[in-house]
Amino acid sequence: MPIPIRNLWLLQFFASELFRTNGYGQVAAEEAPADLPQLVGKILADEVTRRFHRGLSVGFRAVTRNERRVKGRINQLTTERHQLLNKGQVNCTYDEIVTDIPSNRLIREALERAAVLAPDDPRFRSLALQMRAAGVHGPCPRLAEVPHMRQQRLLQQDRTMLAAAELLLTFMIPTTDDGGRHLPLPADEDTYLRRLFEAAAYGIYRHHLVPDGWKVKHGPGQRWDYSELSPGMGAVLPSMYLDIVLEHANPDGFGRRRIVIDTKFTSVTKAHHYKTSTIQSGYLYQIYAYLMSQAASEVDRPSEGLMLHPVVDGHFDEEVVIQGRRIRFATVDLTASGQRIADGFRAAVSPKLLPGQDSQG
Repeated sequence: MPIPIRNLWLLQFFASELFRTNGYGQVAAEEAPADLPQLVGKILADEVTRRFHRGLSVGFRAVTRNERRVKGRINQLTTERHQLLNKGQVNCTYDEIVTDIPSNRLIREALERAAVLAPDDPRFRSLALQMRAAGVHGPCPRLAEVPHMRQQRLLQQDRTMLAAAELLLTFMIPTTDDGGRHLPLPADEDTYLRRLFEAAAYGIYRHHLVPDGWKVKHGPGQRWDYSELSPGMGAVLPSMYLDIVLEHANPDGFGRRRIVIDTKFTSVTKAHHYKTSTIQSGYLYQIYAYLMSQAASEVDRPSEGLMLHPVVDGHFDEEVVIQGRRIRFATVDLTASGQRIADGFRAAVSPKLLPGQDSQG
């Protein structure tokens, strides 16, 4: 069974700055993922309407013009050369206040995109035209520039607006009117979708676990716990970068808990000559290496490992304890409802007891 495009939209929502800053908010994405572009567009439209009432954010642009009164710096050579004083003018260079700044261009572009994704709402097209009438005419900036915009002090009031605009402009993979089309489950080589799945997991865990005292880290590096290193080995020893790490000082009364999560965008098992299916050995070796590389420095209970995979048919949630370290393989059903997808991410890190273990295991 293929993945509904609307559920890829939902993953984009979980991975977005809008979800990190506002949570579910009025989007109610868990209940209505098919309407997600329209709902995010509504957030954007409401924010833009408020900004129109207070005034759009502005910037400054250096201009040089002939003026009838002095503004900024007088360009004496140009003024004398063209004998502007005889005409009652001076040539000046000064900063002009403009609305045609990158953040406003991004928002205008997102409104136009919302008008395509949700053509039944006339507000999107109307607000985009109002922004053009207000002087926002320039080309849309690259999405890579959005993190820099969020850090600008003068744009702090626009953070929700920018987050909604950024999300709307990523709802383009591929493109569909109502989110009813499907994509096959791609291979792990599809870098964008694997990273999207990873970022969605990070967004879910950050939103739901941080309020309970967890630390959620995305993409941290991890050092090899070596005791000796030859002179040339330092240049060729591969680095270790983890996808997600969850840490809590004492979540259940039994000391620190640390979970190392690695995300894949492939099937959790594969066919084997002697078995119906088997876990891919490379994945087991990988998560085992992550855990054992830190074994010597752990003073509390051992870290746990989680290999998190998407699935479009069935369910898999199994674990094994190897040398005292729990390794879990779990799936999230990307064909399920929005509520079940969110619950699937959360269930994968909830305590799971093996037969014969007590709650202190």
